[in-house]
Amino acid sequence: MISKTKLFANEVKAELAKATWPWDAQDKGFKKYKELTDSTIIVIVAMLLLGGFVAFWDLILSTIVSFLIIK
Repeated sequence: MISKTKLFANEVKAELAKATWPWDAQDKGFKKYKELTDSTIIVIVAMLLLGGFVAFWDLILSTIVSFLIIK
């Protein structure tokens, strides 16, 4: 059991050494998470644009449908 745990820990350590991390270990503070903050901003802007697009077409189509139903 202990040997399997040690083997697992060594394999995890080897896999983590292969990983590329999205920050430089020398950076400090928010600069360390620049890629994360940039990606978050891009996602928020994209969601706002998509929400505006959907809201615009919802308004247009609901106006058309209500015009057709009322007449």
